[in-house]
Amino acid sequence: MFDIRQRTDRGSDAAASLLAEVETATLGHVLTQGFMTPAIQQVSEGRRICGPALTVSAPPDDGAILAHAVALAAPGDIIVVDRQGDDRHACWGALMTAAAIAAGVAGVVIDGFITDLAAIRASGLPVWCRGRSPLTTKLLGRGGSINAEIDCGGVRIRAGDLVLADESGVCVIEPAEAQRLSETALAMQAAELGIIARIASGERIDEINGARALIEQATRA
Repeated sequence: MFDIRQRTDRGSDAAASLLAEVETATLGHVLTQGFMTPAIQQVSEGRRICGPALTVSAPPDDGAILAHAVALAAPGDIIVVDRQGDDRHACWGALMTAAAIAAGVAGVVIDGFITDLAAIRASGLPVWCRGRSPLTTKLLGRGGSINAEIDCGGVRIRAGDLVLADESGVCVIEPAEAQRLSETALAMQAAELGIIARIASGERIDEINGARALIEQATRA
């Protein structure tokens, strides 16, 4: 059965632009949830994207719903794909990449596998996935969903949630939290430069971050 919904909330473009300056690893110092499994990694290094999720749930061996989702995508969307536990089929390759670029898609996050790695890298489209497979999905029309709530990489994600992805991994943020988290994370990133300078000048990292004091206190106790 197909479940194709209209997305009503794309979040704030300004919030997405601010969040795009944040490293996922910086958020890792602030948050404990919202991070996809580290097994989902970037195909081409050095890119960071942030934008609203267009969510897709695709049957293991069927690529019909994903092709339809790409055709419905708006510029700036990040297509996030729940592969329903499939660990064999590649649902994304050169043709889907070309279609996504034509639609203005900002990037793709797949809880599964891709094929045509060289073509994807050459295209410049940012893609995150679990790996590669030569066994591809077919056009079978067995169902799936678009813009429904899905699970991708262990994270529940709704259409319109903000997806931040970079060389360290993928994080999902509720649009209402994006401004606050961005401001906190950007302040931390700015402060980190000063800490690096202090280390270079000879200060100990465990004294700067308080680790030495914690260990000494525990040892005395």
